[in-house]
Amino acid sequence: MDATLFPTKGNLMLSKSRLGLSKQGYDLLDKKRNILVREMMTLIDQAKEIQEQIGTTFSEAYKALQTANITIGINTVEQISKAVELEDQIVIKVRSIMGVEIPIIGEIKKEIEPEYGFARTTISLDEAYEKFLKVKQLTLLLAEVENAIYRLAINIKRTQKRANALQNVMIPRYEKLTKDITNALEEKEREEFTRLKMIKSMKN
Repeated sequence: MDATLFPTKGNLMLSKSRLGLSKQGYDLLDKKRNILVREMMTLIDQAKEIQEQIGTTFSEAYKALQTANITIGINTVEQISKAVELEDQIVIKVRSIMGVEIPIIGEIKKEIEPEYGFARTTISLDEAYEKFLKVKQLTLLLAEVENAIYRLAINIKRTQKRANALQNVMIPRYEKLTKDITNALEEKEREEFTRLKMIKSMKN
């Protein structure tokens, strides 16, 4: 049998202490959950906006590329594309939101520096290069935001589960235990008072 179930003043103090800690823990988890939900909703709005920008920019980039293909030829465009280096300088950092680690991409290079000569190119190719560069930057940003949303969603679910356990199991358990011990101690005090009263009456 659990020793904390015995109606003693020590167990009453222990039960009240655990009840207080459970309520405090629930309040903290509830605040954390609300903050994470607000942060996630903000990121969801950002993700929608970025997706719209990517769609528009992609459309503009392909139109410019088609114009370049027609103007200077597909083979020439393909040869020029080989001068563009692959992206391998992406730096991943981490920030914390209420203990949730969110990876963020380091500062993305935004200056447009064509990696090809201008001898055989046209304005349409430059525009396509600029648009596709913007698509790359937006895609990296979208990956960052969607990853953050995913991690926040997982942590919100965990936090909700813990908060529910405290609210529906631990707090009611210690409230009942505190009440039962209090009632038992009061009953014991009444019995003791009655017994002492009877002893005094018998002496008199």
